[in-house]
Amino acid sequence: MSEHKAINERILALRVVAMPRETNPYSTIFGGVILSYIDQAGFVEARRHGDLDWVTASIDHVDFRAPVHVGDVVNYHSRTVRLGRTSVTVEVEVQAERFHTHETVHVTSATLTMVGMRDGKPFPFRECPCRDHE
Repeated sequence: MSEHKAINERILALRVVAMPRETNPYSTIFGGVILSYIDQAGFVEARRHGDLDWVTASIDHVDFRAPVHVGDVVNYHSRTVRLGRTSVTVEVEVQAERFHTHETVHVTSATLTMVGMRDGKPFPFRECPCRDHE
């Protein structure tokens, strides 16, 4: 969990079903697959602040607390925790709903820094038309 205070409410950025093609030799989902979805959820959150080319500058420490299994429904919740001049700090929390039991478990969380770009350079996103927060 981040020490930053959330600027907006948490949203459901992505919901995916874990598929067999995403498994490692131990029949759980590869961590890299989850990281890719975390990156996408960060992008979804950043886009709420302006129509720029948002790129990932960094992903903070990620600890996997529970595995994800084939058939689990994986939810990626995001929220903005800091606004910079050209960057947005986003927190993404990942939860898995177990296929058979419907139990929800915390998988991981991460903090991302997303930078708004225009013409290949960082751009002050507050100068862009902003999207309404849901």
